[in-house]
Amino acid sequence: MPPSTELSHRRSFLGRLAAGTAAFGAALATGSSPLHAMSARENYKPTRHPQDDWFDAIPGNHRIFFDAVSAAGAGSALGFANNFALANKSGYAVDAGNLARVICYRHFATFFAFNDATWAKYSAIWGALLDFKDPGTSALPVRNVWNASGLPGMQPNLGSTLSDAVKGGVHFAVCDMATHFIAGATAEKAGTTADAIYAELKASVIGNSHFVPAGIVAVNRAQERGYTFSYVG
Repeated sequence: MPPSTELSHRRSFLGRLAAGTAAFGAALATGSSPLHAMSARENYKPTRHPQDDWFDAIPGNHRIFFDAVSAAGAGSALGFANNFALANKSGYAVDAGNLARVICYRHFATFFAFNDATWAKYSAIWGALLDFKDPGTSALPVRNVWNASGLPGMQPNLGSTLSDAVKGGVHFAVCDMATHFIAGATAEKAGTTADAIYAELKASVIGNSHFVPAGIVAVNRAQERGYTFSYVG
């Protein structure tokens, strides 16, 4: 390479290096450097709201949040919550009382947050809305099927019922937004008011339940409170 060409390339490289150094210095001066961004993330602390304090009130050294959005997911969450307890016991000698387990029923899974009596009353409406049949009878469900024992075949809940979960200390986050939707859709078919159905649903919720403004909000708040997130469908 001719000396003049080599000198030209060297000057070009040094010029680019100087420009980059100046840009990095400017970034530091404006507080927009990568180091600053990393520090901002490390210093991030989510706002705490008293409505979410129930997450911290559940005793346990390990926290997990199961997110269910469908009829099958409502059953699967029960199976996973039970397996989580069984594996902690067999693998770590950790009892269920030392596990904070929350199942979120949102979207179409929300229907399964209500008791057998409510399912029996609104069987035709809810079964049609969900396009869902009782796996034990192949008919429209007149009970909350995930609280029934002896279901045939391999069901998503693996034999673990809602009653089992409640007795074992599992808590439920129930989507209030979806509950209002269910109330409205039910009232339209039942010839009553959405407010009347909503009040009925609130009174018939399963044990250990906490109504949250929306299930997707509970997904966020649980993780901000240290819960591991598990999507179950």
